[in-house]
Amino acid sequence: MLTDRGRFALALGGATYLAGWAFGSRSLYPIALGLVLAVVAATLWVRLTARPVRLKRSIIGGDHVAGDDVTVRLELLFEGRLVPGSLEVVERLGEPGVVLSRHEGRLIGEYVLAAVPRGRYPIEAAEAVIEDPFSLERREVVLDAPGALLVHPRLVELSGLFSETGSRSQDGRRLLMRRPSGFDLHNVREYEQGESLRRVHWPSTAKRGRLMVKDLEDSPRDEALVLLDADAGGVAGAPPETSFELAVSAAGSILRAHAGRARRAALVVNAAETRYQPVHSIEADWGLALELLAAVQPDGRNSVSSLLVDGAGAPSKALEVCVVTCSLTARLAERLLQRAVTRRGASVVYVDPASFAGGSSEQKPPTLDARAQIARLDHAGIPVCVLRRGDDLAEKLGAGIFAGEAVG
Repeated sequence: MLTDRGRFALALGGATYLAGWAFGSRSLYPIALGLVLAVVAATLWVRLTARPVRLKRSIIGGDHVAGDDVTVRLELLFEGRLVPGSLEVVERLGEPGVVLSRHEGRLIGEYVLAAVPRGRYPIEAAEAVIEDPFSLERREVVLDAPGALLVHPRLVELSGLFSETGSRSQDGRRLLMRRPSGFDLHNVREYEQGESLRRVHWPSTAKRGRLMVKDLEDSPRDEALVLLDADAGGVAGAPPETSFELAVSAAGSILRAHAGRARRAALVVNAAETRYQPVHSIEADWGLALELLAAVQPDGRNSVSSLLVDGAGAPSKALEVCVVTCSLTARLAERLLQRAVTRRGASVVYVDPASFAGGSSEQKPPTLDARAQIARLDHAGIPVCVLRRGDDLAEKLGAGIFAGEAVG
């Protein structure tokens, strides 16, 4: 369509022609005709260049983590040989529009997004703005180039975990974390010659009057499971520096440490839709877990403690569970204590929202209720790591700092 300048040029051409006719000045006719022809030529130029185009988008520098500057490169591929010298492309991530210039027959341009927070940023549509050199005619061409920018959380390398040095029993001694076996009783069958008598199932043997043995199978349970609480009610702070962002970084760092040791690990996110992502190796599954951590938002509606009820799913069956939460309630503490009674591993990373209140960097102690639950867990020998705003994740998650040492 015509721009304001194009409409003005067309109107001026018509007025000049009328003035020349009214005053009998033939010298005005070429001027009027030139203005009209300029608008017509601009319209033809834009229509010829506004043919179907294909947008190619690429992120410079590979994967990015929270806080990085992200450079986005755009390239427009035209059908045919008529390529404009430059044009503007507008997409939601690149406000304002970026101007693409011709280089070796292609239109190329870049824009930079500064200090991008963690998240998944979908690019649903983009449009190319094509104008003639005099900006008389303008056309917007919608480019079908969906995509997304994925910014991962900032993780830390952990050579060890705070929960692995052992917890404290009621008499203050250190206890090594017991690692249960990975086999479950699948069935009972008759004894075969040569089998070990250690596998005899004596209750069935006594009932049937002949030797019966236990048929064991590999347990499908995860050895180590990281449960990230995405309940919106516990989030404090101003984005991008919130208690939930610190919780995401902590959960990802712990999961990465387990996966790096080839443990059968998994990530469960207690969001609006509970998400489960197994991580059996760095090469195969870690990327999927990292994408989940990048996109997760604190929109959970159910208490994280409901996932620890026996028979509720993967968290209740896992051999070892690490809960990362910003809300340490009495109900959650009770579920973890029940796990401790049944000798199933449990640990807690509590991100203290009080340290994020008001955006102040002042270190404040946890609330009275949180302190009470930390004391209960510590008394039962369940390792608890308390994280506050500004803490060094590598030091706190890997140094073996327990509740009594961190809170007191």
